Amino acid sequence: MALPWRSRRSSLVKNKPVKRISGVEVSIPTHFRCPISLDLMKDPVTASTGITYDRASIEAWLDMGNATCPVTNRELKQEDLIPNHSIRKMIQDWCVANRSNGIERIPTPKIPVTKAQVTDIVSEIAAASRRRDRARCGQLVAKVRSSVREGERNRGCFESNGTGRALAAAFGAFAGVSSVDGSVTRVLEEILAALTTLLPLDEEAASHVGSPESLTCLVSILKHGDLVARLNAAVVVKELLACGGARADGTADTAGLVEALVKLIKEPVLPQITKASLVAIFYLTNYSERTASRVVGMGLVPVLIETLVDAEKSMCEKALAVLDALVGCAGGREQAYGHALTTPVLVKKMFRVSDTATEFVVSALWKLCKGEEEAGDEGEGRGRCLREAQQAGAFHKLLLLLQVGCGEATKEKATALLRLLNGYKKDECIDTTDFKGLKQPLLPV
Repeated sequence: MALPWRSRRSSLVKNKPVKRISGVEVSIPTHFRCPISLDLMKDPVTASTGITYDRASIEAWLDMGNATCPVTNRELKQEDLIPNHSIRKMIQDWCVANRSNGIERIPTPKIPVTKAQVTDIVSEIAAASRRRDRARCGQLVAKVRSSVREGERNRGCFESNGTGRALAAAFGAFAGVSSVDGSVTRVLEEILAALTTLLPLDEEAASHVGSPESLTCLVSILKHGDLVARLNAAVVVKELLACGGARADGTADTAGLVEALVKLIKEPVLPQITKASLVAIFYLTNYSERTASRVVGMGLVPVLIETLVDAEKSMCEKALAVLDALVGCAGGREQAYGHALTTPVLVKKMFRVSDTATEFVVSALWKLCKGEEEAGDEGEGRGRCLREAQQAGAFHKLLLLLQVGCGEATKEKATALLRLLNGYKKDECIDTTDFKGLKQPLLPV
């Protein structure tokens, strides 16, 4: 069956249109083209079957679960691929010869790391961290980062051979040094930078990063590190919390952690840091009402509401998630009631961002309106949230949401909101496209 297919493939190669560069037709020699992609090979490798492919194409073929050579149909393994330096040199010479036609010389590819090389690096990192050898550990970590940047294949090789666990263990080892000076801080930041390229954390890696000593160092970096270091620390904290709720309670009790994350949201320095901090705060508040009350006490609710006014999609989803968690406690609702933009901006975001954002909007509105009703006549601003929601067009949007469909939990909350809003039908709908006028009468926070 392989021969007819190969014949058709050869025909395709011969009849494939020549490469057109800046209006000039350049004929690419057949033996310079990959049999899979039919494009000029950039990193030619020869299989054990004798066929030369472009590395990216044949590795993608094998990664899809195929175990045979596409041309000969004979058994083939990834480790059987050998760089074909002769063909690569010929292709480079051909590119140089056709430079006047707009052909750029392909760079000499770097050879991917092997499992044996990665295993040696991992062993050396473990040994260096046991000796508290900062210089050697820093060199090895830099080597990991450099190799991972060279391609997804290298990253996969490091990830599948325990590099993340070794880096996490090294971070824990240096975090446990009795006196953390500048050199220790530098190696900790370097390890964090490498660790973020190999996420997510497995259970063993999380246990090292989640140790009291490691968390204390993470807090220090969040507070005093440069932008890149703070970003890496926020990302690692976020990933640590994503590993499981049981760890969140202990993590939240780390001195200064919650305060550092909230400060990075209230005083943004980089969008990526803000987003990672929002996700970390979401995990912390979602698992613990006590932590949610602490965060509310730090004044985050008004900040989130004002962030929502003109936030882009990703930031908006994360801010809504945290806001929904915070209005689950009485203090969070009181702060939300006291902000002129709360209800209008929540209603506006329904259907405007994403399905996920809409679910958070409905949940937050339900908590606010339900809390208002349960407070009775003594509640501050009795019925205000419901009237504002009706005026902003929430009733019709909720009806539309039920028509187009949503999750069961969201459907229940939307139905409950409609019942509450039904008593305020007389209130007229207003245009919700512009909140500039509403930003003036904000209550002091």
